[in-house]
Amino acid sequence: MQRRLRSSVTWGLIAFVVSLGAPLGAQVEWKNPLKEALQAGKPVIGVTVTVGHPEVASTLATAGFDFFWFEMEHSPLTLESLRDMILATRGLPTVPITRVPFNEPWMPKRVLDLGSLGVIFPFTSTRQLAEQAVKACKYPPEGVRGFGPGLALSRWNVDGASYIRYANQNILVVVIIEQKEAVEHIEEIASVAGVDVLFIGAYDLSFSLGVGGKVNEPAVQEAIAKVLEAGKRHNIPVGLPVGSAEQINRRIKEGFRFFQTSSDLGLMRSGAQALLDKVEGRDVPAPKPGTLY
Repeated sequence: MQRRLRSSVTWGLIAFVVSLGAPLGAQVEWKNPLKEALQAGKPVIGVTVTVGHPEVASTLATAGFDFFWFEMEHSPLTLESLRDMILATRGLPTVPITRVPFNEPWMPKRVLDLGSLGVIFPFTSTRQLAEQAVKACKYPPEGVRGFGPGLALSRWNVDGASYIRYANQNILVVVIIEQKEAVEHIEEIASVAGVDVLFIGAYDLSFSLGVGGKVNEPAVQEAIAKVLEAGKRHNIPVGLPVGSAEQINRRIKEGFRFFQTSSDLGLMRSGAQALLDKVEGRDVPAPKPGTLY
């Protein structure tokens, strides 16, 4: 199962990586293997990146994840650190996509111009906001993105004409459903052409539904099911955060295809704990709740 999921995007990227031997500026056709995998009905798994260092990204890029979820809403990542990480993973199979802090028209071009191949939009609760998200990622006449992809050209090793021609088709647009209002308008949101993924922000959604943090409450689970059914009707992949391989396997059977897993720091902590938990006869030092050091 692990190897099959890992190959969902990797094989799609091999043809693109081969093109890296072409001279910069050559007209080449490039495609977003993450988007191709989703269109083929395959599940994809991403890792959340919150530490802005190129070695973090390059290390995770060899672990088998299909995509990076570069986290610019809930972490101190800057455009400079994002640039360095995207460049550090050039030629590696993990596709970079970025969650921007808010659904504003000017934000996506900043990360797309650095080479991100997708944008994740928080708080997309209406049809109008979904349309705004799509237009912000596309060049005219389909959208309103301004032209200036200097670094994106070298990151993907294409000339300007090729980038313009294929960017509108390849940029992945992910909208986050994390408010009660979004669930109420899910049919309208899912009907917007250009929305590629409906992602359920279950934790924030639980607060919006009045059961803060209790994602297993019936109200939250019913909302999740409603979004999933809308995605199936409109043939749009639906995603959600997951905490284990068991959850991924179960959710795939339910019809989910886009998964945000733990963060770089979360994986570091769990890896360390897994090692230490196997050491016999050792008292584990732990800070007391509320204690300041």
